[in-house]
Amino acid sequence: MGVNVATVRKWRSRFAAQRLAGLADEPRPGRRKPDLVLTEAERAELTRWARRAKTAQFLALRARIVLRCADGGTNKEIAAELGVSHGAVNRWRSRFIRLRLDGLRDEPRPGRPPSILLDQVEDVLMATLESTPGQDTHWSRASMAKHSGLSKSTIGRIWKKFDLKPHLQDSFKLSTDPQFVAKVVDVVGLYHNPPEKAVVLCVDEKSQIQALDRPQPVLPMMPGMPGRRTHGYYRHGITSLFAAFNIADGTVISALHRRHRAIEFEKFLIRIDKAVPAGLDVHLVCDNYATHNTAEIRTWLGKHPRFHVHFTPTGSSWMNQVERWFGLLTDKLVRGGVHTSVKALEDDITAWIDTWNENPQALTWTKTADEILNSLADYLTKVGTAGQKTEHN
Repeated sequence: MGVNVATVRKWRSRFAAQRLAGLADEPRPGRRKPDLVLTEAERAELTRWARRAKTAQFLALRARIVLRCADGGTNKEIAAELGVSHGAVNRWRSRFIRLRLDGLRDEPRPGRPPSILLDQVEDVLMATLESTPGQDTHWSRASMAKHSGLSKSTIGRIWKKFDLKPHLQDSFKLSTDPQFVAKVVDVVGLYHNPPEKAVVLCVDEKSQIQALDRPQPVLPMMPGMPGRRTHGYYRHGITSLFAAFNIADGTVISALHRRHRAIEFEKFLIRIDKAVPAGLDVHLVCDNYATHNTAEIRTWLGKHPRFHVHFTPTGSSWMNQVERWFGLLTDKLVRGGVHTSVKALEDDITAWIDTWNENPQALTWTKTADEILNSLADYLTKVGTAGQKTEHN
């Protein structure tokens, strides 16, 4: 070619430099993400997993990751949106492309394979939570074993693992009070920050306490055998207990009446007025029961300006601390008591309260108003979601 070695080296170096410069001007494209395309059946199943309130949380999150990947966007964007790591998005994208829906389930661990497949466990859980066996109100181990093909002991272990108790039901009541939020904030604020130079009393009546007698003597407790009493009983009349629980020290102002009308409540207010030192304001926490809000009661309160009434929301007796104290009285005296007359019952109640006041115990209110309202909002969201799913199914 008629060129020397120095010329070849010069042009080789210049070509190399130009080639590198050219690469710098045009950035090298990154590794292309594999396409993730869903069938209609896959999208429907992933949506069901992601939205069902009872689906295991790990499976719901993986389903949301895959659905988001199918809608487009970078792994980084999806990770930030769902609050997970970049690696997690990449991992479940790749697993789904490779194994489809089965790839979102946990991989089998080394060792002896489980005798019960994850699908079987999920079927038992979904049937327990979302269906009933024929005309029965709930599943039993026998009916679920027959439905699933698993043994009754296996059904028992699955239910125990996931803390499911189909035979148990709790009751609840949601307040319909339009001033619910304002009343919660008012009462709870009073518990956490009681006013100075004032006493806060939780007031209510425990009405129709029955004086019950047994036709035969109660058999005492013995080793290995609880105390026993007959199923039958004699009624000897009823009484009503008016109580004002002091949230500061746990002492109780009380009065017993055979009836619980507004006139008896006014007598009780007079008793409170005499018991509380004149230099203190009196803040009463009570429910909006008819006898607490009559014209006569409002007139009496108007003549005693140191009294301030704070009503709990409708259907929210759990906010009144005296209800907890009534529970103690019932457990420790009333439920297991034997009384041959109303007078005997009233004497026992009075003696029990006198003993309580010798060593009173205040209750500690821990929840703030925000915590109560947020907890209720979360509960309503879950109940509403579950109800919608049940209607759709």
